[in-house]
Amino acid sequence: MTEKLTPKSQTQPSKGSSILKIVLQQRELTIFLSVLAFAALLAFNSPNFLNRANLIALLVGLSFDMIVAVGMTVLMVSGGFDLSVGSVLALAGAVAGYSITKFGAPVWLGILLGLLTGVVIGLVNGLLVTKIRVNPFIATLGMMQVVRGIVFLLTSGLGISNLPDSFNYFGQEKWFGLQVPVWIMLFLVIVGEILLRRWSFFRQSYFVGGNERSARLSGINIDQVKIMNYIIVGIMAAISGLLLAGRMGTASVSAGLGAELRVVSAVVIGGASLSGGEGSIVGALLGVILLNLISNGLNLLGINVYWQNVVIGGVLIIAVAADSLSRRSKS
Repeated sequence: MTEKLTPKSQTQPSKGSSILKIVLQQRELTIFLSVLAFAALLAFNSPNFLNRANLIALLVGLSFDMIVAVGMTVLMVSGGFDLSVGSVLALAGAVAGYSITKFGAPVWLGILLGLLTGVVIGLVNGLLVTKIRVNPFIATLGMMQVVRGIVFLLTSGLGISNLPDSFNYFGQEKWFGLQVPVWIMLFLVIVGEILLRRWSFFRQSYFVGGNERSARLSGINIDQVKIMNYIIVGIMAAISGLLLAGRMGTASVSAGLGAELRVVSAVVIGGASLSGGEGSIVGALLGVILLNLISNGLNLLGINVYWQNVVIGGVLIIAVAADSLSRRSKS
């Protein structure tokens, strides 16, 4: 019996292709390299990119989306997503502003009511998805419209201005040269990443998103995990909305418009899967940075602002397609 010899080149991939495969499998590393490359490109083409004022504005701008992305990452890891976050963001600021300016409520109570708004809407979304079995897309899309309508009703379509300085403090004050929203974002990113990777309750989200049936058979309370994750993303949206209202000094009716697309895009770009079971908050941070670099670069280069939606939508399609191809190759 003779042994058939196979050329080594056909049985073993080259060293170069192996390194490339490893790099492509590490989504966070790939996005990090993309961020560096795009930042270098902007620095080369626009002398204003590295200005301190522009970099600080970039950080402050991305902080609001990133705070929401912390909660969205946890939710998408468990196999869900929330299209109502932009509307929740606006309503939280409106509720706080309305209670303070119209009813004379203390600032702390207005902030608490704003946060409670996020909790209630997140709870309702979670119950709709888990108990009534409404598709997450339909449930949160409907909630997005309902909540945005409440914002217009509450503010008569005009917004709420002249918010007190004590409310605006966390949106406008600087700590060590950086605005408070940036520090709050960094704190939530660090805490969220640690909890998602280390705490057993949040680790359950990976099992739920990866294989819900197996997770249920292993004793995980699927509904509890999902409801809690919807509440978390609601709270994150509310925090972002309160900070944005404080930053502007106004609870605007247009606050959060398009935030759901930007946040979901950033989380998917950062390595999360629409099917669940994958993702990290660090990856979402890199995705948020990349999208904001794109927007900032288009502005600095004088490109029509309406191209931002085209580019962000295109990047999302590419990221989802890449995720789909990656899953097919693994299977």
